[in-house]
Amino acid sequence: MEENKNAKKQIPLRISAQLYDELSRWADDEYRSINGQIEYLLHECVKTRRKKNISDE
Repeated sequence: MEENKNAKKQIPLRISAQLYDELSRWADDEYRSINGQIEYLLHECVKTRRKKNISDE
């Protein structure tokens, strides 16, 4: 069976109530769901890491 590369994966995530509240406010400010905000932030971190690794070579 061929896997769809665009399929979303589900993962459990445990974070403190304080971090959740802060992420929730940030997500509201940017008109995203909290899940969308976390995904956006992770994507940005990966992009930054890739750029850093390219410049380190």
